Amino acid sequence: MNKHTLLITGAAGYVGAMLVERFAAREDVERIIGIDKEPLPELLEGVEKLTYLQINTAEHWEKEVETFEPDVVINTAWQIREIYGNRELTWLWNIDGSDKVFDYAFEHASVKRLVHFSTVASYGSFPDNSVDHRYTEDEPFRQTDYLYAEEKRITEEHLFQKYQLAKADRPDISVAILRPAAITGPRGRFMRIRFGLQAALSGQLKDSFVYRVVSGMTRFVPITPKWLRQFIHEDDVVGIVERLAFGESAGKYEVFNICPPGPVVRGPDMARAVGKKTITVAPWMVRIPFFIFWHLTRGKIPTARGSWKGYSYPIAVDGSKVTKKLGYAYTHEGFDAFYYTDGTYEYSVPPELRRNKSNDR
Repeated sequence: MNKHTLLITGAAGYVGAMLVERFAAREDVERIIGIDKEPLPELLEGVEKLTYLQINTAEHWEKEVETFEPDVVINTAWQIREIYGNRELTWLWNIDGSDKVFDYAFEHASVKRLVHFSTVASYGSFPDNSVDHRYTEDEPFRQTDYLYAEEKRITEEHLFQKYQLAKADRPDISVAILRPAAITGPRGRFMRIRFGLQAALSGQLKDSFVYRVVSGMTRFVPITPKWLRQFIHEDDVVGIVERLAFGESAGKYEVFNICPPGPVVRGPDMARAVGKKTITVAPWMVRIPFFIFWHLTRGKIPTARGSWKGYSYPIAVDGSKVTKKLGYAYTHEGFDAFYYTDGTYEYSVPPELRRNKSNDR
């Protein structure tokens, strides 16, 4: 049996920590090097196969990683929230940090597979977007004023350019880019409650006065006429990465939207999920409170410039490529991922809050 050594960046994050835990349990994994600027999370305490480096990917870590000779690199590291008043630092951590990961993968012959996490947000939220259109991987990203989406767009450009320069010398490396819809599941909703749409609308933000105010303001679910969401279950995200890291090669350079088939989540669906009624608002009515909260809380509430458009104008994607090309069958539909608590981490949900799909049949 060939033993693998993995480098996982963003190892303390939502996705990264789940990947470390899942892959460390595999017999064919010998060592995982986890990199993150945050301390070792509780979920990963006691994982014997893990070598944890608390360092930002934009800093110097390559020499220490070289000694382990990883053959699979998975890049999940990202500063999702724009740092208030310091776009330059956000850019450094995300763009420069990702560049260093890509350079490491292409410059070290031990690396055979590189998996990079992108986003569907970079397709761009614009007023003329249709609720019926499903973006495919062949459609280009569009420039926006939302820093998160724009940095992801530019990072993908950098990755493609670096691949084009390296592919003649590295014909053995496989690159896969994942563009997930909104990731959710019991771990994201109950073990890692943080400011987010789902937590705000369901009234779970109670750890500060500001968050309690926001939850109090969302007694109704405000929706714009084109409001929609797509969700992918955290277990499916881990399963797809596992296929790309350990299964048959997906190809030399492939991009995948990852989102289950089926209906999107619209405003009434969201309201039903959180047990509230809807109220229809115009996009400008979203833009104003986003602006106020961003500056009033100095970024603690992550409503940065341009983020209001994602709440106002739809982006829906076709995620069927992973099924057609990789043979991966999604285990959870979009609404189910958001509504039910089924999954690997259901144990984290208090029994009285569990909502199991099998019990509703």
